[in-house]
Amino acid sequence: MASSSASSSTTSRNWRYNVFPSFRGEDVRSSFLSHLLMELERNMVNTFIDHGIDRSRPIGPELLSAIQDSRIAIVIFSKNYASSTWCLNELVEIHKCFKDLDQMVIPIFYHVDPSEVRKQTGEFGERFKETCKDKTEGDRERWIRALTDVANLAGEDSKNWTGKGEAKMIEHIAKDVFNKLMIPSNDFNAIVGIEAHFEKLNSLLCLESEEVKKLGIWGPSGVGKSTIGSALFSLLSSRFHKHAFFVSYKRKKMWDDNKMKLCLDERLLSEISCQKDVKIRHPGVAKQRLMHKKILIIVDDVDDVEVLKTLMDQTSLVGSGSRIVVITQDKRLLESQKIELIYEVELPSYDLAMQMFCRSAFGINSPPSGFDELAEEVVLHSSNLPLGL
Repeated sequence: MASSSASSSTTSRNWRYNVFPSFRGEDVRSSFLSHLLMELERNMVNTFIDHGIDRSRPIGPELLSAIQDSRIAIVIFSKNYASSTWCLNELVEIHKCFKDLDQMVIPIFYHVDPSEVRKQTGEFGERFKETCKDKTEGDRERWIRALTDVANLAGEDSKNWTGKGEAKMIEHIAKDVFNKLMIPSNDFNAIVGIEAHFEKLNSLLCLESEEVKKLGIWGPSGVGKSTIGSALFSLLSSRFHKHAFFVSYKRKKMWDDNKMKLCLDERLLSEISCQKDVKIRHPGVAKQRLMHKKILIIVDDVDDVEVLKTLMDQTSLVGSGSRIVVITQDKRLLESQKIELIYEVELPSYDLAMQMFCRSAFGINSPPSGFDELAEEVVLHSSNLPLGL
C-alpha cells in the first residue's frame, strides 16, 4: 500500500492524532471499524475516537480540528458512505488537508467497487445522487472532487482479501499505518543516510510483534551508533508505556556487584520516571517496576559484561512488545548475553561520506565550485568515518 503523501513537511508538525477515521457508522462501526481500532491500539497508534458524536448536526470546530491535527486519515468507503452529508463534508476537509497540509490519506473500499466511488456510479452513485437532490451545486462539486481524488489514491479493496479473511486485511492495514508513522523526526532530517538505518532497524525490531526483542547496535567508535540510537529513541518512544535512553554507567573500581546493581537500578528508574537522582535502598526495584510494562530502553556505550548482565536481569520481566537496544563497540558482550539480533553499523559509501562532509562544511550536499579536490582529499583522509567527516 503506497503512501499518498510523505514529504518532509509532514514531519515538521506536532500532530495531535496519528489517525483520523472517516466512516459511515451504520455500515462499519460495530464490525470492521471496531476491529481496526483495536488493532491500531495494539500497535500503539493514537487514533481519534468520535465517541458516538451526533452526526445529524453540522460538523463542529472540534471535529474539524481533529481532522487537521491527524497525520493520517483513513477513509472507509462503504455502500452508504455517500448517503451521509456528514461523511461527504468530512471527506472534503480531509481532501483539503491532503492538498494543503500534506496529510497522508488511505482509502479503504469496504464491499464497494473503487470505480463506483471514483465515478459515482452503481449503488454508491445512486445514494450519492439522492444526497445531492436538495443541495447546492457548490456542495455537489466539492463532494465529487473529493470523492474522485481520494478514490484515486492507493488504498485497500476488501475484495482483494476474499479467502484470506478480514482479520488479515485489518492486520495488514494497521501494520502499514504503523510503518507510515515510522518517519524520522524533523530533528534528524539532516543526518545523511538515516533513512536507510531506520529501514534496516525496523525490519530487525519487527515492532508489530508482541514478543520481547533485544537488539544490539554494534560498530567501531565514531561510526554513528549513538546518533542512530538517539534518532531511533526519538522516533519510537511514544509507542511505549515507558521509555529510557541513557549512557551506561562505567563501573568504578571500588564498587562491588551489589553497589553496581543499586546504581544501575537508580539510574534506570530516574530515566524511566523522568526524575533526577532517584534513591533506593535495595537492588531489584527497577525489575519490579518494569514488570509486565511495554517498555523501550536504549542504553549506549556499554563496555562491561557485568553491567550488561545486570541490565538484562533488570529487564527480564518486561511486558509483551518491549524492546531493549544495547549500543556497544564490543560484539562479544552482545553474544555473551545471547543477544542474537545485531545491527552492524558500517562505514558509509564514498558518495554518502562526501555528502556528510559537504553538509557539515558548506551546508549543501556537494562541494561548491573550486572545492572538489579539497573535499575529496578530506573524505579520503577521514577514511569515511562519520565522526571525522
